[in-house]
Amino acid sequence: MAITYLKTADPRPAAENNDIRDIVAIMLANIEQGGEAAVQEYAQKLDGWTGEIVLSDEARRAACARVPEDLKADIRFAQANIQRFAEAQKATMGECEIEVMPGLIAGQKQIPVSSAGCYVPGGRYSHIASALMTITTAKVAGVPHITAVSPTRPDIGIPDAIVFAMDLCRADLILNLGGVQGIAAMTKGLFGGKPADILVGPGNSYVAEAKRMLFGEVGIDMFAGPTDSLVIADHTASAETVAWDLVSQAEHGIDSPVWLVSTDRTLATDVIARASSAIDSLPEPNRTAARTAWADRAEVILCDTREEAAEVSDRYAPEHLQVQAEDLDWWLNRLTAYGSLFLGKETTVAFGDKTSGPNHVLPTSGAARYTGGLSVHKFTKTVTWQRCNAAASHELALRTARISRVEGMEGHARAAELRLLHQPT
Repeated sequence: MAITYLKTADPRPAAENNDIRDIVAIMLANIEQGGEAAVQEYAQKLDGWTGEIVLSDEARRAACARVPEDLKADIRFAQANIQRFAEAQKATMGECEIEVMPGLIAGQKQIPVSSAGCYVPGGRYSHIASALMTITTAKVAGVPHITAVSPTRPDIGIPDAIVFAMDLCRADLILNLGGVQGIAAMTKGLFGGKPADILVGPGNSYVAEAKRMLFGEVGIDMFAGPTDSLVIADHTASAETVAWDLVSQAEHGIDSPVWLVSTDRTLATDVIARASSAIDSLPEPNRTAARTAWADRAEVILCDTREEAAEVSDRYAPEHLQVQAEDLDWWLNRLTAYGSLFLGKETTVAFGDKTSGPNHVLPTSGAARYTGGLSVHKFTKTVTWQRCNAAASHELALRTARISRVEGMEGHARAAELRLLHQPT
């Protein structure tokens, strides 16, 4: 077995992460001290926004009215698919009750969090789909209060299509905020919101770092880095299709890695040749983002066998994994580490990013080794309960006291033995 790198990537400088951490820490400290006034100051300084922070019902209706009807239909189509898939996920989350031993009943309940903060990116691109993915999933999970934020455009605010998506998904509060200040506002429950129990949604490096720093005070969906995508392709794949599937993910940003793992050298070299012309055909700023990502972050890896290709893929644990190869069922059963899997030439990551239903908020930077993507489960607490009768309490008390004393935990032993005072012997 042999692995050959036909193209390699450059590592991201570590100093960049240090700078981001310092900036975010300062911003969070200022907002902790200055509250809403500090948030408004950052909104004006960083986004040029001087308007109202809370999007009023009137402004919400006006924004929705400006969205063309055909675009509304497309957004409704995507939202319906996302909702159907989230409802199917919720149906797998059962509650249970079992008699563990005679007289001891224990159970499991599923309880949604009380409030969620949904971040919708809106810098270079207007991420309509992120509003659908996060808010819809939280609503299906049963979250009572959802605050949504998104970066503003100067003198415009949140783009109308994003507002329509937020409204369609029934966000309870929409704030004209992006960046670290938007994350902090949801965490603290500023501007009439409820403090978030969990923060979800993709964002840039500053947003990701803010979520990381606030984790513990609030829950988060995951530690997120730049989006990444891997394609496995054999001799049956189309080089043109594979090239565009890679380039379409590279346009996310200059730090977005894309990887091709192939068992066919001719296909791999053809993809490398086609990628440049595909990138050149893109408009700006997509072209520059994709060109830099391809030059600095892309890798093309040649493997001798499909098993070797699967091992490489599992090691990378990509956010998005696409297979364009023979025997798709073999790949479905073999692959073990990915955020979301796209099987066959008729399927593309772009479908998952926008309209097909399974959530596009997924683990990046290898985190797919130990976690999955955003789902109704992320908004739900699996909790347990128990009760017992006198007979069960007697036996539990005796055994608990003995184990506790061996451990040196006398208080536990005495708490258990109190249950013996009025129990049968």
